[in-house]
Amino acid sequence: MTDTLFFNGERSRFFRPVNSSRRELVVACLRALYDRLHGPAADYSHNLTREALKELLLPVVRENQGAFESDQEPDEFTEAESSDPLQLVNLVVRVLTRDGWLEQFPDRHGLITAFRLTRPAKLFAHAFWSLNRPSRARQQNMRSCRNALEAALHAKGSADDLLDAYEHAEKVIEDLTEGIDMLQERIRLLMRQASMHNQWEDFVEFLDKFQRSYSKQFTVDSATLNKNAIRNRLEALRTQLDDDRRQRMEADLREVATWAVKECSGPSVFEWLLDRIEEIVAAAHESKQPGFMRAMNTYIKRVTGLVQQSMMLRTGQNRHAYMAAVAKVASLASAEQDILLLHIGLHLTPAEVRLLDPASFKLRTARQRKNASTVSVPPRASREARMTAALNAAEENAFSVANTELVQDMRKRLRLFQHPVRVSALPLESATAVLGAMQVVEAVRADHESDMVVRRLPGRVENEFFIGPDYEITFKKRT
Repeated sequence: MTDTLFFNGERSRFFRPVNSSRRELVVACLRALYDRLHGPAADYSHNLTREALKELLLPVVRENQGAFESDQEPDEFTEAESSDPLQLVNLVVRVLTRDGWLEQFPDRHGLITAFRLTRPAKLFAHAFWSLNRPSRARQQNMRSCRNALEAALHAKGSADDLLDAYEHAEKVIEDLTEGIDMLQERIRLLMRQASMHNQWEDFVEFLDKFQRSYSKQFTVDSATLNKNAIRNRLEALRTQLDDDRRQRMEADLREVATWAVKECSGPSVFEWLLDRIEEIVAAAHESKQPGFMRAMNTYIKRVTGLVQQSMMLRTGQNRHAYMAAVAKVASLASAEQDILLLHIGLHLTPAEVRLLDPASFKLRTARQRKNASTVSVPPRASREARMTAALNAAEENAFSVANTELVQDMRKRLRLFQHPVRVSALPLESATAVLGAMQVVEAVRADHESDMVVRRLPGRVENEFFIGPDYEITFKKRT
């Protein structure tokens, strides 16, 4: 099945209006149209007739009538009479209808013709409208992901709860990426203009947005704070669901999420979705949120630097003013000098000059200088303290097993036996082997570049050391 061509039919010159000599005017009209038709205060009870359309666009055209690109190639907007707003409104409506932004349709009674945005026009107009609209997002997607996973664990949980958790996890990355891009754009604007006077309003807007939304991303909606809770719920979904619920949820996912079936690389969509949520949350915690904090820190430093530079320039201007006054006095005649100095003196009258008492300056004695230059030697740890620290370190590292070693050992076993390996079949001849058997499933799942896959088995592992669900580890199937 071939995809439908976008630039086809009436959309063959779709972007021509937003690249015309009055593109700012056209974009402003598109924002007004989207707000009227699909914004929060949209009136869905009345269709947009031709007269209502002109009444809507006329104030917008008058406000942006002076926005004209003189270096643009001649087009229909160049020939239009710029002093006649009504003519410009008619031209904008005609151009948007011709190039596939607006479409006409009969209303439900079929008595009049109304206008609406086409489907692609609605998507692009929403982008223009969103850029000019202050953000109202509460940005609680991390908490929403955690709550959706909790709902999926509930007895009445369904596949829809799991899909909600996946969508919220994706929006976490989108929120952080949007914040990073916005801060980088502010930094570029700062460097381009290099003027604190022009950027002060943007900085105040940033502080307001930080208080409204960004502070929540670093506190209650932080990926760092919610990461462990989400991982615990994911592990509970892997281990605590019985076979009936797991099969039912797997079947529901294959029915309602066909896109997941296509993207899934393993036999189970349910397991693939849980792994994807865990990967997204880990990426938000390890990459995106630190990058967001670095971008914010860089922006604050640049603004602070501009403030300091502005204060230094203002101080320098005051010093230059005194030098200019001295130079001007030197260039005047004696009578004019007296008049100018009298005028300057009136402005300097509030100034008060104080001198330091020379008696307050005292030289240090030789003993005081010696004490001040003496560097204290740090105390040397005793043999007993060093022994205690070494024993504590040995106890802490005695039963620690690295995930990389477990992954490499499991890979060797799979290549040696040429068949899947179960956790219940692993040898338990030492304490380190017992810890490795308890930790190997987590080690394989934590290795994002691993060529192995873990599958939960219906049976359980019961021995003298631990009791838990049994798992099977094997190589991924190559497609």
